[in-house]
Amino acid sequence: MSRRDDGRDTYREFTEAVNMKPGELSKWLESDESKHVGWRRKGGGGGESVGHESGRRIIGLLRRKRAELSEADFKHMRKVVGYVRRHMAQRPSGDVRDTRWRYSLMNWGHDPLKAPLPPPGGPSRRALDRRGAPPESRRGPGR
Repeated sequence: MSRRDDGRDTYREFTEAVNMKPGELSKWLESDESKHVGWRRKGGGGGESVGHESGRRIIGLLRRKRAELSEADFKHMRKVVGYVRRHMAQRPSGDVRDTRWRYSLMNWGHDPLKAPLPPPGGPSRRALDRRGAPPESRRGPGR
């Protein structure tokens, strides 16, 4: 993160990618659907998935003021934005309401049934400019 940025772009992209409120995400993380999706670290003994763990951390990030966030917090925020963007680009066809794809995204704080992310190319899309937008064939509807 550059000194000039002070995390503004990261914070804005994070709050655009995470479209669930802390209470809503907390309630979701208690559900069976939430607990049964996602990748688990090797040797984790079948414990908590990476996304579920991230969801708990996201709740804390959403409840803090930007001035209280550390460099490690901003790093996690960038990880969340990257995850949401990558997985939105892999949207399956058809109704996604009851899919593992949606449940996994929700663990990361993004419900794809809510308003979609702003299209790439807007003023807050520097991260996409750095990494490149997904091919049009892999973008979600209306992109």
